[in-house]
Amino acid sequence: MLTTDPRLPVTLLTGFLGSGKTTLLNRILKEAHGQRIAVIENEFGEVGVDNDLLLESEEQIVEMNNGCICCTVRGDLTRILGELVAKRANGTLHFDRVLIETTGLADPGPVAQTFLVEPEVAQAYRLDAILTLVDAKHAMAQLDQHEIAQEQVGFADRLLLTKTDLVSEAEKAALIARLVDINGRAAIYETLQGQGVDLAALLDVNSFSLESVLEREPDFLASGHHHHHNNAISSFAFTTHGEFDPARLDEFFGALVQVYGEDMLRYKGLLAVTGQAHQIILQGVHMLVATNVGRPWAENEARESRIVFIGRNLPRDIFEKGLRQCIGKPW
Repeated sequence: MLTTDPRLPVTLLTGFLGSGKTTLLNRILKEAHGQRIAVIENEFGEVGVDNDLLLESEEQIVEMNNGCICCTVRGDLTRILGELVAKRANGTLHFDRVLIETTGLADPGPVAQTFLVEPEVAQAYRLDAILTLVDAKHAMAQLDQHEIAQEQVGFADRLLLTKTDLVSEAEKAALIARLVDINGRAAIYETLQGQGVDLAALLDVNSFSLESVLEREPDFLASGHHHHHNNAISSFAFTTHGEFDPARLDEFFGALVQVYGEDMLRYKGLLAVTGQAHQIILQGVHMLVATNVGRPWAENEARESRIVFIGRNLPRDIFEKGLRQCIGKPW
């Protein structure tokens, strides 16, 4: 989706050990898409970017022979992002977007938080989407044994199934049902050896602009069907036709994140707030909550609020009761 946002788009690539992140990354870098990509890798990654893509250098930031650049995070991600944008501004580096590859055991939360809480980062970059790769052969066991695997799925805007040729249709269907239970709002694609998915479905997703997502997918925040699996992480949606009282809503969310923030992986919403002529866009990662002004409400438009929560053992009844108490006079 096209966006007028002048900030550099960032794609976060995550997934459990052996899920195929680097295979997909190398495919993206080799494809003739005409864009220069800055790749940020954790130095503890299982396998790095193909050596034949890199030019010899001892610098932390190295140039690739296809015009892209690559750097490793030995310290603070904010510092690396700052160095990259500074070099781009002074003309020593040229790139159009950033792709961050996490390690297989990494929680995507701190990376996503960086784009909400760091003013310098938020001014220069926008988090476009979180892509999570899922190993179809081993995912069920990984989801049972490692909660971080569930968190990676929970954070995703796109879920990419790999190694589907190694499982039966019934096994694949059972896995997809479980993924939907954890995160029913992420589109699911299949990819073999990094191929089979159009890059247009992965880049410029603009999925952290909730208003854009709802324009493209009006049912994005609709309640989904749930299945019975051994999942600590799941999702649910809250919808109301009333307007929120801003003071009560601020107080409620302040208390909510204090008590449940560590277990609130991601939450996003489109809100009707009393006294506001525009839609209010809510984004949250753990204890960090951000709001932005969206488009104006149309004259005869129903002022409906919709919020989706993805988290670990969240008490849906408490969330919904508290949100209802923040609603003023219904429309």
